Amino acid sequence: MNWLSTLAAALTLAAPAEDSTINVDASRVVNKISPLMYGSCIEDVNHEIYGGLYAQMIFGESFEEPPARSPAQGWTIFGGQWKAGQGVFTVGADFGAKAVREEREITDGAVSVQVRFHDDQGENGGLILRVSDPHVGADNWIGYEVSLSPKNHVMAGRHHNDYRLLKQVPATVEPGRWYTLRVVLQGNTLRVFIDDAREPAITVTDDDPAAITKGRVGVRTWGSDVDFRDLTIRTPEGEIVDRFTPDPMLEVDGGLSGMWDAISTGDATPRLTWDADQPFNTTRSQKMERATGKGAVGIANRGLNRWGLSVRQGRPLAGRVHLRQKDFDGTAAVALQSEDGSKTYATHKIGEIGADWGAHEFTLAPSATDPNARFVLLIDGNGAVWADQVSLAPTGEDLFKGLQIRGDIARALQKEGLTALRYGGSMVNAPTYRWKMMIGDRDKRPQVRGTWYPYSTNGFGIEDFVQFCRAAGFEPVVTINIEETPDDAADLVEYLNGDATTEWGRKRAENGHPEPYAVKYLEIGNEESTNEHYLERFLLLHNAMRPKDESVSYIIGAWWEPENPVSRRIVQTAGDKAALWDLHVGGDDPREGGRVDAMIARMRQLLQEWKPGTTLRACILEENGGHHNLARALGHASIINAAQRHGDFIAIQCPANCLQAWQQNDNDWDQGQLFYTPATVWGMPPYHAQQMASAAHLPLRVASESTSPDDDLDLTATRDEEGKALVLKVVNLGDQPHRAAISIRGMPSLSPRAEVTTLSGDLNAVNPPDDPERIVPRTEALDGVADRFSREFPAHSYTILRLKTR
Repeated sequence: MNWLSTLAAALTLAAPAEDSTINVDASRVVNKISPLMYGSCIEDVNHEIYGGLYAQMIFGESFEEPPARSPAQGWTIFGGQWKAGQGVFTVGADFGAKAVREEREITDGAVSVQVRFHDDQGENGGLILRVSDPHVGADNWIGYEVSLSPKNHVMAGRHHNDYRLLKQVPATVEPGRWYTLRVVLQGNTLRVFIDDAREPAITVTDDDPAAITKGRVGVRTWGSDVDFRDLTIRTPEGEIVDRFTPDPMLEVDGGLSGMWDAISTGDATPRLTWDADQPFNTTRSQKMERATGKGAVGIANRGLNRWGLSVRQGRPLAGRVHLRQKDFDGTAAVALQSEDGSKTYATHKIGEIGADWGAHEFTLAPSATDPNARFVLLIDGNGAVWADQVSLAPTGEDLFKGLQIRGDIARALQKEGLTALRYGGSMVNAPTYRWKMMIGDRDKRPQVRGTWYPYSTNGFGIEDFVQFCRAAGFEPVVTINIEETPDDAADLVEYLNGDATTEWGRKRAENGHPEPYAVKYLEIGNEESTNEHYLERFLLLHNAMRPKDESVSYIIGAWWEPENPVSRRIVQTAGDKAALWDLHVGGDDPREGGRVDAMIARMRQLLQEWKPGTTLRACILEENGGHHNLARALGHASIINAAQRHGDFIAIQCPANCLQAWQQNDNDWDQGQLFYTPATVWGMPPYHAQQMASAAHLPLRVASESTSPDDDLDLTATRDEEGKALVLKVVNLGDQPHRAAISIRGMPSLSPRAEVTTLSGDLNAVNPPDDPERIVPRTEALDGVADRFSREFPAHSYTILRLKTR
């Protein structure tokens, strides 16, 4: 054996063994692939708009949030309107308002409270126990709920940023009468007693892994006007009786809208009133007076979550505030300050304030950089000043193409390679979600009760979304509420797509956009019950909208339920009217792509069985999950592969959620792709998987197959129209690396050098703001490419190989 043979043999022995195969026939095209496979979904689950995409920096700008200070001493309230007096704690009907006692976490013990309902119109009210991480929002907390209902039952449930009913039994509950509700907690067992009963009305043992072991005590309403008194907590450490004593600080800032803070200078003390008299917008404005002393009094705002406002030296911010006064003899000013007010970075003196509402515009150019600043409005003088509808936004390059959009976030979405963007999700299901409330002057758009946030604003709405998509180069997909009237739905199509000679096209032009938006995709409803009501509403709205623009493709927004006979009815009745059916899937499991592949195949088969020859296809407008780690990224990559294997049937593919505020999560869908704080924005692993797939898009899928241990390698192969470029997208779903023998047919004269991009790491890994590139793609050159070559795919990885001809 000569030395060359010896070296070759040694290299062969040193090379890892091939345990997998990948075979590609680039000459055989299987299907085309839509360029809209790289979308995303915005549904404002985690305040994706405010504090994020929308450049408005003030959160709570219309003062609709009720005062955050509890009227009862030692309690914190989360939503709703509460009163305390004469030992009674009262809350008005609200879906999810809660109050939590600030002291004493408990594990085991007994908690009781007396409950009285004003009438029988509401749903329930009662105790919340072992509470942690509470926020405003119906399910935005963790703990147990034990409630009475004037509908004559008693119930126990668990909240873990969602809701699960554990048990409900009948019980007589009369309005106007006090009932004692007592709960004994022992381990994971809850026993519920009513009045002096010796036997529990409910006994429930929570054996779920999500069982809650400790937390604080509170009270809550669900749609009822309800009173509470004589809260008693008995634990091994002793007994506490809380009689809901009024908080003496109410005289100072008890009337301050919940997203704002009271401030003062000198020895001045404020008198603040959350005022319903003649508000500028919606139902409330903020009244400010100096009660005593000398100096200025006012209010401060620190943005979403009170994170602080990010200001940079010399980068001006533009704002506006609506003010009116009565008997006011002083001066007013706005300013940017440090968190504690010890430093002032910019100030602007407000001109004369009238007795009627007037808009006051200002520019604030910070003298220093501070990621944790605050905006303040101060008055110095006697008399009263009312404020409403405050705005503050960046200017110049900090905006995106002159729109009220954060430039850094918009550019990051472009870098992700998005081709489509959906504006929909559960926010659409709120009864008040109506498009005509979202147009025109932002300062006059009403605040409404949203799905995810009780005081949702329309400062950013459908038109603003479409404007952004057109500026960014994304195809907009717009979802509407199914209870829009047919006339209003038709007007929306005309407003978006009609020329300026039409009634609503003219109104769009008057609102600053003469050219039609040419929206192609409109979805009717979101995750609607698959029933006759949805079918009726779809047909009603579609038939009103279609004549306004026959080029629009309409999307069915009901759940895809193949065993539900109404699904067949929808296909047979609306299959020639709708272009797409929105299929929602999961995405956390790396192997989710296989399940989605089977789901799509079954859907295709049933559509043709139910309506032979139908052109109805599908889209995936929500690929959901609960995480934003590498496992979710691999799940997303495998779903993209599955969707592309059905590229002639799946027209659009969008994971959710597009955006998420760092450490802000209103539910258990902790699934953002692009995360942000007031000062920064960065991608999570799913963002990078999307970026990789989009950058490697080619329009034709070609024949390919793979074999690997446990079917770990998930493969899709695509090429260009000319046959000069070929892409292999390989997801290694397993926990072991695999070396594959790769065979390429139908692509002569391959270049010996290819480009390889890989995303890999620990399945649970995410990218925190202090290490935003912990999990990012790595690109390298691969030499030795030929008709047959080998490549190792790391465990838990997404790899894209780009091959080309010479």
